[in-house]
Amino acid sequence: MGIHWDRLDKRLRAQVEANTAQYERVRPSLATVTSQLQSGIRDIFRSAELTPLFVTARTKSVESFRDKASRMLQPAEPGGAPALEFPDPLREIHDLVGVRVIVSLPHEIREAAALIKRQRSDFDCRADREKDIGSIESGTYGYASRHLIMRTLQNNTVKAYQQALGEPARATGSYLFEVQIRTILSHAWSELEHDIRFKSSDPRAWSPYFDRQFTATAAMLEAVESAFAELHERYETVTGYWDEEGEGAAPLTPRRVREVWQTLLPHVDRKSDDDWGWAAELLAAHGLKTTTELAALLNPETITDVRAALEHRYSPGPDRLLDDLLLWRFGRSHIELTAGDDEHRRESLQRRFRQLETYRLGM
Repeated sequence: MGIHWDRLDKRLRAQVEANTAQYERVRPSLATVTSQLQSGIRDIFRSAELTPLFVTARTKSVESFRDKASRMLQPAEPGGAPALEFPDPLREIHDLVGVRVIVSLPHEIREAAALIKRQRSDFDCRADREKDIGSIESGTYGYASRHLIMRTLQNNTVKAYQQALGEPARATGSYLFEVQIRTILSHAWSELEHDIRFKSSDPRAWSPYFDRQFTATAAMLEAVESAFAELHERYETVTGYWDEEGEGAAPLTPRRVREVWQTLLPHVDRKSDDDWGWAAELLAAHGLKTTTELAALLNPETITDVRAALEHRYSPGPDRLLDDLLLWRFGRSHIELTAGDDEHRRESLQRRFRQLETYRLGM
């Protein structure tokens, strides 16, 4: 029936069985509470920018309730009388009703928790903890999950459940329940872990190798989630470059040119120094002054054409590639605007311009 139930002291079994029978009687009413709370949490996100992948809920099973209600405390003194961790489990166990909010990326866990905690007219947050913090501080691995203990306020569905529960419960409409917020990858990992590690029918069949494997997969999970988080952050940054009312309007200072270049073309960052002034001057010569204009210039298809046309013997660094891209786009005007009295540069630009034009004719 469960690890704790199997180990329960015989003197406490009658008490646990009585509590379990009462829970089995009122569980249908509690399931109605669960459904209502699931809908209430889901409704929080209907008008929010954040949309969870899904919101699920469950009412603890009778078997799971019996096992958790069977947990014992260690005696204060050797040989002391055993005691239950939850002597009044229907009121002391706070995850009889559990709601799960599943999101895509780690930063959305924080956003979802903040949204739920702001619903002060319906809920009151009584506890808030991050499951992964302990593993980080101890140097171990586990899945990331935010656990909120919420309390309903004047909830009529809860009142009906409390009336079914009977004395000494009072029908106040206040009820504690748990909300877990985690990413889809952490959710999948935790479900598999729970099925294998915590639902093992025979604990004697457990092997330390399983723990080692779970640790390894948790480490891989953390690496994958970090990669997805970085991809999302880069995506948000890049799309911002095209917002002409926001980030796209940012002026092309040398530092800004460097930031945009290193974001869009991190694989072409081989400058021997950190001076991006010349790049900013080349852009300014053509009146290119905003981030959006630079992003448009660094078009991947154009870069591919320029590379093919000039057949670089060595992969060009940012200064040279930018020079070639401007030559491709502006042609002879780029030569006149940027060569000046430098005959060596003028000859180089003219030679490259002829190569670009020959390539264009063959396209």
